[in-house]
Amino acid sequence: MRQIVLDTETTGLSPAQGHRIIEIGCLELVDRRLTGREFHCFVHPDREIDEAAQRVHGISLEDLQTAPRFAEIADEFLQFIASAELVIHNADFDIGFLEHELSLMGHPQPKISEHATVLDTLSLARKLHPGQRNSLDALCKRYAVDASNRDVHGALIDSDLLARVYLAMTGGQTALSLDSGAAARLDGHGSHGGRRAGAGQTGADGAAGEYALVVIRPSDEELAAHEAMLQKIASIRQA
Repeated sequence: MRQIVLDTETTGLSPAQGHRIIEIGCLELVDRRLTGREFHCFVHPDREIDEAAQRVHGISLEDLQTAPRFAEIADEFLQFIASAELVIHNADFDIGFLEHELSLMGHPQPKISEHATVLDTLSLARKLHPGQRNSLDALCKRYAVDASNRDVHGALIDSDLLARVYLAMTGGQTALSLDSGAAARLDGHGSHGGRRAGAGQTGADGAAGEYALVVIRPSDEELAAHEAMLQKIASIRQA
């Protein structure tokens, strides 16, 4: 299974108000493992960046003077996401901006659904944790994903964090931190990495069950890929 964890940064909150994409960051997962393949670029928006947006991501129009326009990178981007499942937090926001950019350039297939499927981790988190805060920051804290190096938002930085949150949220390794209702919802979606244990498992008779967690340790290659990603993020923040 090929998945692409995706995030964008923009000049403002709404394409309906003429706002544009200024950064795209994508990381590839294959069979729930980060492969080290990525798509990352800055994009010149041909308009000013709102002050409120600039405070969030720290990117100014001056930073983008030599960046390509979206139309120049669209084909490479679409090839990268082709036939994958996009993993996006608050997917409506990013998909809306991507489809707006494709429409502006007159692309013959401006709908993202014509290129990939979409999994919205915000919707998933709301099902698992109803009534709780489910922002990416809140989920990082809930699933013990280290976000200490994130001073400002960035598409590649946030994609890396989201990939680790998504794997934790759907892998079952954090089931001990979930209440019983959330654990049951997770199991009901078929996305846990553990297994039912013991003769008293929940079944047709409604008996209470427990989870035996399967703890998956990262390989040397995965640790090396993670370290390389941290170094890349650090270099982007220093640029």
